[in-house]
Amino acid sequence: MLTRTKSATRAGDIVGVLDIGTSKTVCLIVAAHNSRANGLWRREGASVLGFGHRPSRGLKAGTVIDLDGAEQTLRAVVHQAEQNAGLTLDDVLIAVTCGHLKSITFEAETRIQDRVRAADAERLMAAGRRYAQREGHTLLHLNHIAYRLDGAGGVTDPSGMAGTRLAADLHAVIAEDGPLRNLLQAIERAYLVPSGIVPAPYASGLAATTEEERRIGVTCIDIGAGATTISMFADGQLLWIGTVAVGGQHITFDIARALSVPFAEAERIKTLYGSLDAPATDAEELAGHSPAVDSAPYESARADLYGIIAAGMADLLTKVADTVEGSGVAHLAAQHIVITGGGTQVPGLSAFAEEELGRPVRIGRPKAMEGMPTFCSSPQFSTAFGLVQIALDPAAASERKGAGRGEKEPAGYLQRVGQWLREGF
Repeated sequence: MLTRTKSATRAGDIVGVLDIGTSKTVCLIVAAHNSRANGLWRREGASVLGFGHRPSRGLKAGTVIDLDGAEQTLRAVVHQAEQNAGLTLDDVLIAVTCGHLKSITFEAETRIQDRVRAADAERLMAAGRRYAQREGHTLLHLNHIAYRLDGAGGVTDPSGMAGTRLAADLHAVIAEDGPLRNLLQAIERAYLVPSGIVPAPYASGLAATTEEERRIGVTCIDIGAGATTISMFADGQLLWIGTVAVGGQHITFDIARALSVPFAEAERIKTLYGSLDAPATDAEELAGHSPAVDSAPYESARADLYGIIAAGMADLLTKVADTVEGSGVAHLAAQHIVITGGGTQVPGLSAFAEEELGRPVRIGRPKAMEGMPTFCSSPQFSTAFGLVQIALDPAAASERKGAGRGEKEPAGYLQRVGQWLREGF
């Protein structure tokens, strides 16, 4: 996966991940801490070796719109992380939001001989991969939701149980090939090989929620710059993901239009003065800003700024609520809400969202890791650290069969896409 210029550790202990977003691109290089007892390796945590962070160019809502700009961003952010870590990355695990990510659920069934064996469960998953691989789409994620044995539901682990027919409810995430191939091309032009592809909503959901929340049912809302993604969990399984084509930048545009200021000035105003804590009715506090045209600076009442941000956020949350209700699994996972992403930096968001959504809401942040810069605990880095969780999880790693895992490397990115399709990555 990489070439070290420092002392080496056991193979597979160091991973690189890449979160490519509309406003920022993040690269993390992380080392696992392992110990060995009775001939078995045990993971005891991880630490950040290298961190790269750059504003994105050539991307909109995770989709490549300028190949050269995207390539330059990737080169710069990976180089920064490599310099920090003292090593050179060959491949990275990436998170994607492009390609109109879509959840599909379906049933797979197989006959068994007297009792359930590992090969029977794998046969179900293989059938699921074949079904999910529709023409023009790439399979990014596949998980089981529940098993049934001889028609009886509620089976969590059928291994070793007696029966004649095993069925599973499966959930898959697919993406359109075109936008995904453009992103892979930009990555390849930066001299990197994707070791795997992960739906970004799944990664951010893992980082922002707790294992207990995913067990009892939770919906994670990741407010990015160009779009908002949704992931829903119950019984520890991913049930559904969705996307709303509205993000934090749309609220910034609202401020720019209402105050007649440039976008950069609107972003500054939002960062310094923006709040969703309702101002007192007699508040006269002012926010200074520069107009779009060449004239003297002037001020606006913070109450007016609150009104602009509140209207934009209310519209976003209404779209999210409608999308969640249309998922078909809201009754399982939408009683508790976690909000993460860069759009959570507006003070007062959790209380405002609780009022709008009518459900408990908290702001989700990634867990701290050794060597992690302090500012990385911000919700805007949830996707990157969710990727780290996936990359270091042995169960998840055993299911990833992408290029670069002991198999002959295909010649180009188009061939790798075909390989991922065939293997059901």
